[in-house]
Amino acid sequence: MAKLYFYYGAMGSSKTANALMTEYNYAERGQKALLGKTNTDTRNGKYKIKSRIGLEKDCVLLSEICSMKDDRLKEYDAIIVDEIQFASADQIDFLARIVDELEVPVLCYGLRTDFQLNLFEGSRRLLELADEIKEVKTVCWCGKKAICNARYNEQGIVREGSQVLLGANDEYIALCRKHFMEGKLYKDS
Repeated sequence: MAKLYFYYGAMGSSKTANALMTEYNYAERGQKALLGKTNTDTRNGKYKIKSRIGLEKDCVLLSEICSMKDDRLKEYDAIIVDEIQFASADQIDFLARIVDELEVPVLCYGLRTDFQLNLFEGSRRLLELADEIKEVKTVCWCGKKAICNARYNEQGIVREGSQVLLGANDEYIALCRKHFMEGKLYKDS
């Protein structure tokens, strides 16, 4: 039976690497997985998914997946979508329909919350609809589980601004709640 999966984690928890490895595992077994990402993520090009450790693969956009006809979607053994936090609630509903009506599993990878600890729209809808929700874990500099995505600059943690600011290790760091609340980016900060 097909399911809608939501794999979430803080920045740097290897969500994208996991998505790419999952697609590879399907291919290795002779199965066809459709790899996609949301339209918002253009950091590595419009049609490329790339992890921090260097794994990369061509992909399609979620908007294109949502405009595919059912007979085309049924050609796939799984659909894998990265950066799912940027999806709209309607797009998540469409992915749920793929699972329920076409019986194709959909695996979604992304952040749960933003730099202010607010849910993203896509993440909120997945928390409401997903059959399985799993955390992809990473750690804070102190060794505790990191659950917060701290946006920072040369002055320290940024607490205000637009919800979406694409970046990587140069603008975000995963922290435990305690160090996020304290604004402590590093051991000696």
